[in-house]
Amino acid sequence: MPEINVAIAGIGNCASSLVQGLSHYANGGSNDEQGLMHWDLGGYRPKDVKIVAAWDIDARKVGKDVAEAIFAKPNCTTVFCDHVAPSGTTVMMGKTLDGVAEHMADYADDRTFLPAGLAEPDLAEVVRVLRESGTDVLMNYLPVGSQLATEFYAEAALQAGCAFVNNIPVFIASDPVWAAKFEAAGVPVLGDDIKAQLGATIVHRTLVDLFAKRGVTIDRTYQLNTGGNTDFLNMLNRKRLASKKISKTEAVQSVAAHRLEDDNIHVGPSDYVAWQNDNKVCFLRMEGRMFGGVPMNLELRLSVEDSPNSAGVAIDLIRCAKLAKDRGFGGPVFEPSAYFCKHPPKQVTDDAAYGALEEFIERMTRY
Repeated sequence: MPEINVAIAGIGNCASSLVQGLSHYANGGSNDEQGLMHWDLGGYRPKDVKIVAAWDIDARKVGKDVAEAIFAKPNCTTVFCDHVAPSGTTVMMGKTLDGVAEHMADYADDRTFLPAGLAEPDLAEVVRVLRESGTDVLMNYLPVGSQLATEFYAEAALQAGCAFVNNIPVFIASDPVWAAKFEAAGVPVLGDDIKAQLGATIVHRTLVDLFAKRGVTIDRTYQLNTGGNTDFLNMLNRKRLASKKISKTEAVQSVAAHRLEDDNIHVGPSDYVAWQNDNKVCFLRMEGRMFGGVPMNLELRLSVEDSPNSAGVAIDLIRCAKLAKDRGFGGPVFEPSAYFCKHPPKQVTDDAAYGALEEFIERMTRY
């Protein structure tokens, strides 16, 4: 199979885990395929994914090889592969726009972004790089709330003709206007807002679906999340959370037997705890009524390393995007978006999404 050329906008913790994972699996670090949902997806394996372009705005990352930049501050995720070979791809100065929340300037450099102070690229320059690097898939890993910056890179993908995977809760694939643009251009778009491999959202959804299937009425539920990475620090600015709140809440509401009133459902994010670094802790409580209206409640605590939890999903998203691009598919790619993302263009239960995904992979493979 040919390689999958990937470009990344935002070399943060999630990008670090993705790049580490590509090296880990390419070097035979998991001969038993541990930790992957698909070792082979449509003929593509993790070793086929190559990083050919990257952008960031932090002085500690711009100008460095991706393999070095992923370990620079403020990144704080677990290092599970400390022998990442040089990629030959240098991190370029990115487009800031609304990518940095103002309040982050009040925190220590190790915790926030350190501006590079370099000239930023215009759209034509980013499009040129995507074309000349032969990028197949552009991964959007910008901070939550980066509406304008995300639209900038989405437009670049459109003009360059490369698939766009939107991993953050800014609505592109699920926005009818953007979806129509990608369809008209014959360019695949997947998203929005990546759903972790085994994170708070997928666990919450599974339990809500279980309640519905077992005839238990949900009266109210909350999901409170804490973490210490730049994502949680960025989200202290509640004005940047409108789409994040919608994405996480609708992911849960969409599988409930009956839609809960707004006052009876609260889905984080919640607070920043610096010493947690990239560890994310979810506190989940669900209250309901069983047979005869007898009350019950469930409480759960989930602790995960946030960024590796998304990287296993990202590898599959990349390969699904490439399959769609190989087949000339344009517009939102519904099946992988529904299974891998919190706010896809069409919400379905995870069981239905899984079945549709496997059918999509089989169909694209024999296309």
